[in-house]
Amino acid sequence: MQAMGIKDVQLALERLALEIEIIEFDSSTATSQQAADNVRCELGQIVKSLGFLIDKSKPILVLASGDQSIDDRKLASLFHVGRKKVRMMNPDQCLSILGYLPGGVPPLGHRSSDIPVIIDDNLRRYDKVYAAGGAANAIFPIELAVLRAVTKADFADIART
Repeated sequence: MQAMGIKDVQLALERLALEIEIIEFDSSTATSQQAADNVRCELGQIVKSLGFLIDKSKPILVLASGDQSIDDRKLASLFHVGRKKVRMMNPDQCLSILGYLPGGVPPLGHRSSDIPVIIDDNLRRYDKVYAAGGAANAIFPIELAVLRAVTKADFADIART
């Protein structure tokens, strides 16, 4: 299966009438630290787009702050399942369900359009955040309020403490 890319994310941004341009870098932005270094922002302003499967079949996307880890127990509690029923997507699942490989998964413009999105409360610290743009060297800036609106996401306390 072919991976989607930067052009797909840019098209999704345009369809949403967002005047946002994806920035491509010569170096990797695949990790939160690499992304923050390239953009010259706080690590917490980087949005990690993490795919999870709930009970083996229900995909969800978690948007987490670059300086936080997700607590699978808290995530399981949100979906009223046991912790062992929450699994992070592997690269093949990311590709087939979301359309992108890990390190470049954007918060929008996915292969499947009906995936529920949850934003970790820790991102509320920032008005402006930076998300992956469909490749391991691409990022785009976006206001958190706009990101929440276009992804139809709910905020939740799902970070590890």
